[in-house]
Amino acid sequence: MPSFLAISGSLRAASTNTALVEALAANAPPDCAVAVYRGLGDLPIFNPDDEGDRTPGPAAALIDAVTRADGVIVCCPEYAHGVPGGMKNALDWLVSRDAAVGKPAMLAHASPRSLYARAALAEIMRTMSFAMFEAAPLEIALLGRKPPEMAAVLSEDANRRAMRDAVQAFAGFIRANIASSS
Repeated sequence: MPSFLAISGSLRAASTNTALVEALAANAPPDCAVAVYRGLGDLPIFNPDDEGDRTPGPAAALIDAVTRADGVIVCCPEYAHGVPGGMKNALDWLVSRDAAVGKPAMLAHASPRSLYARAALAEIMRTMSFAMFEAAPLEIALLGRKPPEMAAVLSEDANRRAMRDAVQAFAGFIRANIASSS
């Protein structure tokens, strides 16, 4: 059974991005497992001097979680036409590690307006050698909604099906990559 690590790039308590990754976990197909990463706010600012034996515990936990996952799903807001600092910091902790190299990754979107961050995030992750799955992007528009409204949108049959289909397609991408690399 493929296991995925879903990361929200937002630290907001009522984040649409966090709501989407939590819904992805709750609506994953029965043959897939999606775990939500909850340590973004605990990561210290990346410093190359703190790598190796000096890697802080929260960063080591992120690196281990990415390493163990069969794939990574990232859902990230856009701040000032860019990737929020917390998300970029998490990626920086992975830069010099093997965890990202060849790791399948998929982006999910909670806002149709985050076009600059999408492009920047995809470029950053491709540069880090993530194997980007870009064939079937998942977008469920949650921008501007309060938590009860987000829950209602995410529980709609069409959106639950879209989430299951996206995770299933990502699992197929991983199976195809594994088959082609062996």
